[in-house]
Amino acid sequence: MGFGQLPYDVAHLLGGAVLLLSFVLLYQRRMAAVINAFATQGALLALAVAWQGWAQGAPGLYVTALVAAAAKAVLIPLALRALVRRFGLHRSAEPALGIGAGLIAGVALVALAILVVLPATTGAGALAREDLAMALSVVLLGMLMMITRRQAISQVIGLLSLENGLVLAAAGVRGLPLVVELSTAALVLVLAGVAGFFAFHLRARFESLDLSLLHRHRGERAEAEQP
Repeated sequence: MGFGQLPYDVAHLLGGAVLLLSFVLLYQRRMAAVINAFATQGALLALAVAWQGWAQGAPGLYVTALVAAAAKAVLIPLALRALVRRFGLHRSAEPALGIGAGLIAGVALVALAILVVLPATTGAGALAREDLAMALSVVLLGMLMMITRRQAISQVIGLLSLENGLVLAAAGVRGLPLVVELSTAALVLVLAGVAGFFAFHLRARFESLDLSLLHRHRGERAEAEQP
């Protein structure tokens, strides 16, 4: 399967769209726009996984696509919007790194993913190689978003976007058991739940979800214990 064949071209298009939405997440400043971009990425991920199910003749991937569509495109964005309304987080989600610098770093990470994956998968098919390269790029961009955002909710979205890359990679590997994909998704969702619990306590303690506020409280316990 290669360029010019319908399964390859559509899979390449959908995987590239998921990767593009990772850059959109890095670019957006407003919290509502970040959530909308994540919901769109979740919908595109579901389409990409469903198409892989058809191209590979793997009906189990349709279940993964359905779970991704329900969770990533509908349920999680609704929950995040409810948190935004509850905490009044309609202001901008200002990154610790500038937008331009963040996008340049994102391009460098995509180049790194290509340089790592393509030489290491020379024996695989063209579609699997490029899917893995795009999936690793999505994972790295999700990590970049977690590092460069100050708001706890933005960091949770970065974690969930990272998991989108893991699902995309799992769907592109022919023959991977469905239970592995679902267990990976469940693990990251549990981590997101823990991050949400932390966000609630941070909001209750500091009346903000800006993690940079924690810096000024470093060493308080040690200073209090000094005579």
